[in-house]
Amino acid sequence: MIHIMRKAQANIRTAAKEASHERIVDAAARAIRRSGYDGTGVADIMKEAGLTHGAFYAHFASREAMLAEAADRAGAESNALAARVIAAVPPEQSLQALIQVYLSKEHLAGIETGCPISALGSEMPRQSPEVRRAATLRIKEMVDLVARQFPDWGQPGAHERALVTVATMVGTLMLARAVDDAALSDALCSATLKSLSPSGD
Repeated sequence: MIHIMRKAQANIRTAAKEASHERIVDAAARAIRRSGYDGTGVADIMKEAGLTHGAFYAHFASREAMLAEAADRAGAESNALAARVIAAVPPEQSLQALIQVYLSKEHLAGIETGCPISALGSEMPRQSPEVRRAATLRIKEMVDLVARQFPDWGQPGAHERALVTVATMVGTLMLARAVDDAALSDALCSATLKSLSPSGD
């Protein structure tokens, strides 16, 4: 009986620790997109997650380990959203729907919950290898998701067009967020939508 009770208590502690870990990673995934990698401090993340600063090292070996998990989580969330957009329309409309959502005013304004590549791309070369590896895997996943929307998916041409499409989408969003001219921001997104449209209009 005592053994069963101890095992139950251990299971409760494990579940509580896992839930806390999830809260930390969720908070960090939002924070890196909002404030950048360098602007994301451990104390602020722990406070946002409702935990003490001292509890951090019960969950992560280092700040870089937390940032790597945050980069992975942010990329996973973004790619999951893209997959939902694609699944909601007929196959022949999937790529255009994805581009429209990606370059929408809502995504432009929603940096904290949006694509981490466009939010953090310029910072990536200065990050630790583990952070860059996590982000790279999610970028490859995004490219593959886009490539699957082309009729000749599986051929080299589809992969190359996916690389260009993703690079153009990300670059456009970065520029549209960078400028302080709303008309120019809109024009950048509109021009890319037109350029990447299958019909060119």
